[in-house]
Amino acid sequence: MIIILNILFVSSIVIILSIISNKFSQKIGIPSLLLFIGLGLFFGSDGIVQIQFDNYHLAEAISSTALIFIMFYGGFGTRWKTAKPVAIKSLLLSSIGVLLTALLVGFFCYFVLHIELLESFLIGAVISSTDAASVFSILKSKKLALKNQTSPMLELESGSNDPTAYMLTIIILDIMNGSTAYGKYIYVVPGQFLIGGLCALVLSYVTIKLYKNFNLRFNGLEIIYFVGMVLLSFSLPEKIGGNGYLSTYIFGIIIGNHSFKNKRVLINFFDGLTGLVQICIFFLLGLLAFPSQMPQIMFVAFFITLFLTFIARPLAIFTILKPLKCNLNQIALVSFAGIRGASSIVFAIIATVNPAYLKNDIFHIVFSIVLFSIAFQGTLLPYVAKKLKMIDEDGDVLKTFTDYQEENAIQLIRLPISHSHPWISLRIKELELPPQMLVVTIIKMNTAIIPNGNTPIEYGDIVLIAAPGYQDSINVEVNEITINNDHDWKQKQVHSIKIDSNSLIAIIKRGNDIIVPNGNTVINEDDKLVLINKFD
Repeated sequence: MIIILNILFVSSIVIILSIISNKFSQKIGIPSLLLFIGLGLFFGSDGIVQIQFDNYHLAEAISSTALIFIMFYGGFGTRWKTAKPVAIKSLLLSSIGVLLTALLVGFFCYFVLHIELLESFLIGAVISSTDAASVFSILKSKKLALKNQTSPMLELESGSNDPTAYMLTIIILDIMNGSTAYGKYIYVVPGQFLIGGLCALVLSYVTIKLYKNFNLRFNGLEIIYFVGMVLLSFSLPEKIGGNGYLSTYIFGIIIGNHSFKNKRVLINFFDGLTGLVQICIFFLLGLLAFPSQMPQIMFVAFFITLFLTFIARPLAIFTILKPLKCNLNQIALVSFAGIRGASSIVFAIIATVNPAYLKNDIFHIVFSIVLFSIAFQGTLLPYVAKKLKMIDEDGDVLKTFTDYQEENAIQLIRLPISHSHPWISLRIKELELPPQMLVVTIIKMNTAIIPNGNTPIEYGDIVLIAAPGYQDSINVEVNEITINNDHDWKQKQVHSIKIDSNSLIAIIKRGNDIIVPNGNTVINEDDKLVLINKFD
């Protein structure tokens, strides 16, 4: 009992310190993941607290499970309509780009650092993927939107390249264990991706179908149901020879971009769960590391980081994106944004617990590379984006992700007063508002005013109206979509749009104007459409 209490006590302290360090990191510009690792080192065997932990098998089990939810949430939060235009580029980066990076790093380790050949390529495979959590924790905290759809490109690439790195790691470990049937990889590799993709498609269809046929909304079982399906999306393809991480990521994309009731509960849960497992995984990896063992591998890790950051990844990115007519500034930023993260260390743990003989301390080499990458690239990414003139001042990086409406007891309605608005020159007491609605604020010339009955409404005002939030049990959900340049609805009249009979375009936000459309209303580029969806 005392051991359990000690574990619970330490866990609670670590979680609280992680939350505090996350807020602190946002102010000083240091990636929060670096501080999570620092906490692990502080509590670890060589740290101040000196918790003795060197169980690689337990760490591998916990980290691999945590990575499942990180992969799922990466897909779940990806807005496919935003990512679709850059999908081909991203998928080339996450497959061929990972392979080229692994090969270049492998050759560097073999010819320059004189590491044994297979171990050289194992190091290359382990660190060949980038970390979505690291990149977007920085972009979100700094509110940096990037030009030329670079944000969704990075999101899709970093979210989907772990399966390729995982596959390369497993193949090299298989060869190191004595496998000589090299020809099997010609069909094993495509087979893994095919099985993983098919499992994701089938399981996502089954998940939505079953969810719509079972009333799980009021007893919390929907959360347990989706957790079970996420775990199944990984374990099923792994059981039958597929790529589980790929399946989980695709499963997340399909589920996240599908409309169904009570989605807000799921996004809140998985957002919190993913944050918790990220804290857990980085703290655990820091706990597992021994700083006293790092001096002998520090120079090796440092030179690999330099080569990876300034030669290997830029060459791989240039080879892929230049023929696709991307400009050099975008190529340079995508190259620099290739931050290594948790997945690389998890794959290093997988290599460490594997029976294959390793002459080098791959775990600490990769751990140090990740530290260098997060500290250097993570800290300088906003500065580099600015220097390359790749920041979109009018953009919103959060639009890279799927939007979800918050469920509140009270909601505010924002109503700009245009030149033809019927409320101009009326006083608050003269307005005929529906019951349970109240004008709570009027913004005049960027100054907020708390109105009374005699306050007049003038052209250019922004009126904020409070109304009860929608909390009924009827299966209705509100979604917002933005009409971009290649959207099918652009320049079409509302009556000509093929839309589901259970959906309605309720409002069009056009600049500062709010339009309640009729059948003849034409939808323009950059319009924001508020859709009401009813579910069976």
